[in-house]
Amino acid sequence: MATRTFPVMPTVSSVVTAYASVSAFVMIFRTMFEQLVPLELRNYAIELVKHYWKPRSSELILHLEEKDGYNPNEMFSAAEVYLATKINRDSKRLRISKLIKEKHINIKLAESEEIVDSFEGVKVTWKYCSQQQKQLKGDYFGPEKKYWELKFNNNKKDIIIDSYLPFIIEKAQEIKIQKKSVQLHNLRSPESRHFDSKQTVNLNHPSTFETLAMDQKLKKEIMDDLDRFVKRKDYYERVGKAWKRGYLLYGPPGTGKSSLIAAMANHLKFDIFDLQLTNVKDDSSLKEILLETTNRSILVIEDIDCSIVPDRKEPSSSGESRRDDPKFTLSGLLNFIDGLWSCCGDERIIVFTTNHKERLDPALLRPGRMDMHINMSYLTMDGFKTLAANYLNIHDDHRGFREIKQLIKSKKVTPAEVAEELMKSDNVELALEGLVKFLKRKRTGVEEDDSE
Repeated sequence: MATRTFPVMPTVSSVVTAYASVSAFVMIFRTMFEQLVPLELRNYAIELVKHYWKPRSSELILHLEEKDGYNPNEMFSAAEVYLATKINRDSKRLRISKLIKEKHINIKLAESEEIVDSFEGVKVTWKYCSQQQKQLKGDYFGPEKKYWELKFNNNKKDIIIDSYLPFIIEKAQEIKIQKKSVQLHNLRSPESRHFDSKQTVNLNHPSTFETLAMDQKLKKEIMDDLDRFVKRKDYYERVGKAWKRGYLLYGPPGTGKSSLIAAMANHLKFDIFDLQLTNVKDDSSLKEILLETTNRSILVIEDIDCSIVPDRKEPSSSGESRRDDPKFTLSGLLNFIDGLWSCCGDERIIVFTTNHKERLDPALLRPGRMDMHINMSYLTMDGFKTLAANYLNIHDDHRGFREIKQLIKSKKVTPAEVAEELMKSDNVELALEGLVKFLKRKRTGVEEDDSE
């Protein structure tokens, strides 16, 4: 029977001797390598070895830098806005900031802080990084380089690049709109301005569609029209029309035309540009002023029936014009509303207001210029209930409403008049009693006028 032999195990002393020999060889080689090979060549050789001998990884890392050359990188800012909504209680380091004009505090990830997100079942890891850039000459440090590091499985590259990153841009845009502070810009003629072509303040008008004292059906029609407009970019491109819409608000003073404009701006988060046509000198000045407006904005031209817009056909009755008379024409205004100049911008709304619709030139009233005509009528019972809820916190029927309803039907009264009466007392009963007396005096005054 054959016997099985096993290799002889080396002794401890032989292992130690071999290890010492290898260590001595490595030390000698390292010393010779450092003494004989220049530093630049050593670094190159080390990097070359790392490049070819590094283990293959299943992860892919993307860098989203703050700037692409000298231009800001939209992807960087979009990621910053989006990831701020993903911060949770596990985050250990955060950055806090607030600009003077901002109403909210901004919370962002601090340097090297990681956050995990998922998209369509793909797990991704984000990390905010920054590093000081050293110039080639000297020890001078240049601007700080900021970037996002996005890490994920290499097999999911198509999903991340084709779907996830566009999704982040879209979500970031929605978040910016929600946080946006609506601004009011006063457009001025180039001849009258001293420093800038527009003055700007934050629009802190509290008007919303919920607080507007108007017919509920009409209110819903306006909201639906606005919402449909902002969603139809592809539609306007397909039919070959500029992405804009015109509204005419007409009715007597005090019926809420200005409040409706503020509600539209707050609903859409659009800035308002207020234009006084009486201050415009000529067509060239009008174009220069209107080019100051931006996308996602509402251009307001109030009391257009009172604005000095020379007739397109008839000459001046006197045959002469004063030196300070406006020289711009109605055709110049129409050209910007729906002519070639109307294409200089997207997602714009133009609102005209007037107390006398019948005085307007028919050329202004046609679709494409004033697409939706909104009659701001006298107060209705629907509108009164909204005012009662706003000013007196009455959200159900009140025993005094029946008499008030009859009085409102028998006499035209504006929401502004009724709101002023409701503000005269914090006591519900006293406020309604005062309103009834006001409406009766108003009706009696009309009857006396009729009898005369």
